Order: sequence, then C-alpha cells, then structure tokens
Amino acid sequence: MADFGFARFGDDDDNEEDDEFDPGLRFGNRDGLIFVVDCNKEMFDAEDEEECPFRVCMRCIKTTMQNKIISSERDMVGVIFYGTEKTDNPSDFKNIYIYMNLEQPGAERILEIENMIENGYKKFGTKYGHNEHYSISEVLWTCANMFSNSSQKINYKRVLLFTNNDDPHSSSLQLQRQARTKANDLNETGIDLELMHMQKQGQTFDVSKFWKDLIYTADDELTELPDPSEKLEELLTRVRTKDHKKRAFRRVPFSLSDDIKFSVGVYNLVRHCTKPYSIKLDKKTNEELKSHSKTYLKETGEVLMPQDLKKAQTYGGRKICFENDEVTEIKRFDVSGLKLMGFKPKNRLKKFHNVKPSSFIYPDEDSISGSTTMFTALLTKCIDRGVIAICQYIPGKNNPPRFVALLPQKEELDEHKVQITPPGFHVIFLPFADDFRKVTFEEAPRATTEQIDKAKELIKKLQFKFNSESFENPVLQNHWRNIEALALDRDEADEMTDYTMPNEAGIQKRAGKIMDEFKDLVFPPDYEPGVKRKAPTSESAAAKKQKVADAMVEIDVKKEAQAGRLNKLTVPVLKELIKKEKITANGTKKADLIEAINDHYGIAA
Repeated sequence: MADFGFARFGDDDDNEEDDEFDPGLRFGNRDGLIFVVDCNKEMFDAEDEEECPFRVCMRCIKTTMQNKIISSERDMVGVIFYGTEKTDNPSDFKNIYIYMNLEQPGAERILEIENMIENGYKKFGTKYGHNEHYSISEVLWTCANMFSNSSQKINYKRVLLFTNNDDPHSSSLQLQRQARTKANDLNETGIDLELMHMQKQGQTFDVSKFWKDLIYTADDELTELPDPSEKLEELLTRVRTKDHKKRAFRRVPFSLSDDIKFSVGVYNLVRHCTKPYSIKLDKKTNEELKSHSKTYLKETGEVLMPQDLKKAQTYGGRKICFENDEVTEIKRFDVSGLKLMGFKPKNRLKKFHNVKPSSFIYPDEDSISGSTTMFTALLTKCIDRGVIAICQYIPGKNNPPRFVALLPQKEELDEHKVQITPPGFHVIFLPFADDFRKVTFEEAPRATTEQIDKAKELIKKLQFKFNSESFENPVLQNHWRNIEALALDRDEADEMTDYTMPNEAGIQKRAGKIMDEFKDLVFPPDYEPGVKRKAPTSESAAAKKQKVADAMVEIDVKKEAQAGRLNKLTVPVLKELIKKEKITANGTKKADLIEAINDHYGIAA
C-alpha cells in the first residue's frame, strides 16, 4: 500500500499527467528540414577557399545536423543539389540530385559531409557536374515529394535554399510562372520556403527579379532581403543546447466573468536542461533492453495488479486508505483555466513573490474566435493603468489551484521593425500564507562608512550586463563534446570554454587597485585571499587527560548527585569519577553513568 503524499503533489506542472494537453506536445513532435543547394560553377569560385559559397553551405548543413542530434534527435534532415549534370530523384527531374534523403541525422552522414567540405568540393565537377538547365519548380516539387513520401509524420516542414543567382530563369517566362505556382502550392500545404542568398563578389542580390514572388512573408512590400550573414552565423555556430519546441505547453480558457471567456496559450520560458538518460544494452548482442517492474506482497510474494493497490495518508499514527477514484476526486478542484479575481498596483508585486519559474500567455485564436481582441484590450488597459491582474490558475483538471499575478509586457521592435519582445502577460506564481518564513538574523559587526563607500566603488568597477543566454552549462557542453568525439571517431573532443569561470585577468585590470584598498580596509594585515587557514591542531591524549583531572579536583560526586547536577558534567569526567569511586556501570553512555552513580549512593533519579 503506497503512502500517498498530498503535500508533494502538484509541485511541478511538467511532471503531472493532464488529459488537456495538446496531443502534439508529447507525441509526434517531429520537424522536417530540407537544404537545397545551388551548384552552379560560381558557387565554387572564391579567392579564399574558406569563403567558397558551396563550402559555407555545407558547413551550415553539417553544424545544423550536429545540433539536431543534440537538440531534437527526432527531427528529419534532407539535402538536395540542383544545377548538377548528374540526376538522382524519384521523379527523374533533370539536373536535380538528392544527396541525402529525409532522415534522422547520424554520425556517418556528418563524416560524409565533412569529407565534402575538406576535399570533396574540389572533385564536385567531376563527380556531379554542372548544368544550368534546371527548373526551380521541379526543385520545389522534389522537396514536396520528399515530405509527402516520408515514413514519419512531420509537424513543421521547412525548405532552406542556398543560391547566389538572383534571376535563374531570366530567359523563360514559363519557368518563372511554374516556379511561382509551385511555391504557392508549398505555402498552401504548410511548407515554409526560406532563402539564404550568397552574394557574388562585387554584386548585390536583387530579390525583386525573381525570388520575391516565391517567398511568402507578412511584408507585401518586400524589396530587399536582410543580410544573410546573421542567419549564416547562427547556422555555423556550434551551440550544444537542447532545443525546446516553440509551442504552447497548454491551452486554457481565461474567464473574466461567468459569461465572458477567451482562450490563451501558456508557454514555458525557462526549463531545466538535463543530460539524456542512458540506455541499457545487452552485453553480448548490444541490443536495447526493456525493463519490466512488478509489485509483490511482502508476506507471501504474490504479484499484485494495479487494481489490488490502494493509496494511503498517515494521520495520527493510522493509515487512512483511499480508492483510486477518491484520490482523483480529492485532487480535482475545478475546471482548468484562468479566472480573474481583481487588479493590484504593479508596485505591490515584489521579487520574493516569484516562488517558481514564470510562464507566458498569448491569445489563442484557434480555440475561441475573438480571443486576440479581448486579450489585447486587457493588456492595453493593464499597461496604461500600471496594474497587474490577480487570477486563480488551475493548469489542468488534476492540478491544484494557484494564485498568479499577470504582469503585462509591451511589444518591442528593433530598428528593422523586427519583434524582439512579444506582447503578453508573464504568469507569476504567488506564494500562499503557509509559504512565508520568518528568518532571524544574528547580530554581526557593522561596516564603517569608509568600508561601505569603498565596496560601492568596487561594485561599480565590476558591473556588467548579464544575460543567461551568454553562459552555457559546462557540464552539458563537456558531456556532448565527449559523446560527439566517440560517435565521430575523434582522438580528442572539441575544446570547451567554461564561461562560468571568472575572468581573473579582466577583473584585476579593471579593479585590481580598488580590491587591494578594500582588502586593507576590511581584512586583517596578515590576510591572504584564497589561502585556507590551518585548522587548530587537536589536543593530545595527555592534554585531554590533564584537562579532565583539573575538572575533577573540586568535584564532590555525592553532593553533585544529590543536587541533580550530574547532567552538567562531561562523559570523560563521569568515567573518571566512577573509576575513582570504584562504581560499577552497565554502559558507557552518559545516562548509564549517571544511573550507576545514583544507584551507588541510593539517590532516586
């Protein structure tokens, strides 16, 4: 019979079962990405071999595949070359070569692409050839076929096309029209097409000639593409992090009253990233093992089924049993969702009220039509009046209710009118009265005004802008580098930089003099930072014996026993007194020694 811990339930939303989750959040969470690379001769021309456009493309593909293995290993990646003399695709389209079918990236493929980057690109013309008689429509058609023929269900489909040719069909209006039609088909079927343009030396890439009509964006007046250097840099950066899907963790109703409701999506902004679980393999066959667990009755060894088990809560030394249905009812308080309780001034929300990572809510138009309008009105008024909304929040039907504060956030755009901060509410989980603790502080020496001023000066010198995204977890980085080195048969893992370690040289340069002055003001003259002080040497046995003998000089055992003060004596002193008075004791513990002395003198305990 399992002990049912009520207090432990509901501490972490991520670990709780909830029937109201989006099914796609847990199952079938698989994305598909196809890289399409233009292989015309100019993609291989460059004064510096490192800047060869084709090599840059292949490096992007390689790093993306390496990141996919770590961040989202279920995702599918494919690679298509077009403008080649060699043809290899199911539809037999001319001059289109499928270099890698849509599949999960693996070590063999990464090594193959590495070889292409190092030496293979020099023999590309011999092995694959170059041919400018191709159709962009057929290239996009091949991408669509790869997605539709995939054996796995793919949620998010994306095509990333690399080229330095801004007008591939300048002499054929028919091919231009076919390309626009096929791009429209891709957009309607939910396949996103992104262009990574590689500019030719001394030339600009004019998107209005051809590609503007193929790329579907919210900006109808698109006349130029943003500089691809940022995207390329992002693709080339090896960031070994877990890629959490940018999807709503759950969708819940928001009730302003009994009659007025709209829907919001709840997003987790911060989540602890851990190393993946190890998989147990058979020692001989190297096959994955499956584990099965059974519950046995302690007295008889009988195998128990789930219906044979009950849950219990210990109360007053007695186990109170519950049926599974009763446990479910106990945990269920109300329907899930946010319920508005009222408003408070923004300054009433304190930092210590944030007792767990906050969430973020955004309107969900798909569930309830008009949610965006209602949500925007509420957000605008909260920002204008400087208030926060206090709500009752029940994440799922089996979750306990919590009070939350909805902190409004305005939308922020950069100089290119690109959103850097979305509009919405931060969901701050508020503590209950039981969660507050009273902390007592011991009196400590007070710093002088001179010491405080010097500390302020030191703090100002060492200030910097902190951003959590600038610091990677060194444990995870080291783990993935070692795994990657083993998988790719490397002799050594990639060098890792631990950004959590202080920059001692930089600190010394900026504030070395002030640190020395602060040390002189606060610490004693012989203080050395970073040097551990030696622990006091333990007393010798002879010194301890002498200390005990000194304590016994003026002790009258009988008098101390009659006064009931034996408890105040130490165990070594009591042992010596018993030995001196020739008293027999049944044990060596303090209580046994005191009892022996009392019995010897006939004193009631």
